[in-house]
Amino acid sequence: MQAEHEWANRAKQVIRADAAAVLGVLDGVDATFLAVAKKLTECTGKVLVTGSGTSGAIASRAAHLLSVGGTPAFYLPPADGLHGGLGVLQADDVVLALSKGGGSEELNDFCNRAKTLCAGVISITADPTSPLALMSDHVIRLVLPADSDLGAVVATGSSLATAALTDALVEVCRVARGYGWDKLLFTHPSGAVGRDAEESLKRLQGSGG
Repeated sequence: MQAEHEWANRAKQVIRADAAAVLGVLDGVDATFLAVAKKLTECTGKVLVTGSGTSGAIASRAAHLLSVGGTPAFYLPPADGLHGGLGVLQADDVVLALSKGGGSEELNDFCNRAKTLCAGVISITADPTSPLALMSDHVIRLVLPADSDLGAVVATGSSLATAALTDALVEVCRVARGYGWDKLLFTHPSGAVGRDAEESLKRLQGSGG
């Protein structure tokens, strides 16, 4: 029982750290965030979202949600990009790179080359002096509590904080692009979302959301 009590306390400690990390990014909604939202809203091409490791998982999620919200986006791992995938980039595309430390050589090589092929590189990182940040046109800084991540090694809270920032970009860009709930629900006809689309649309239009 003692061990189970310790496990419960450890679990709650992790959840509190995660919550604090997510709430901490409220301060990241600043002039730079708004400039990035404007850049993504005005992008006439696609948003290529990239990242390595856990950041890659969050990047894949962000690309999907941006597209759901009417901002055309796709995910490309930097390793695939360096094996020829960079050829997908066009002059009117934008790269959104996610990296807590900003020091991944693979990601930075990808972004350095991408800069010459597209309309700009945006990064979300906790280190504004990192190579990734220094090469980026816009940097949204992650300000994280000291105990955000497990052992300051495993990207737990920091990845959730990054996800929260990209979620915020999804919604701001959706509204700025005039991508109404009717359009969103039309392009999401499957699953529970599609099943309840008519009811959801009535609720959302009634609330002015």
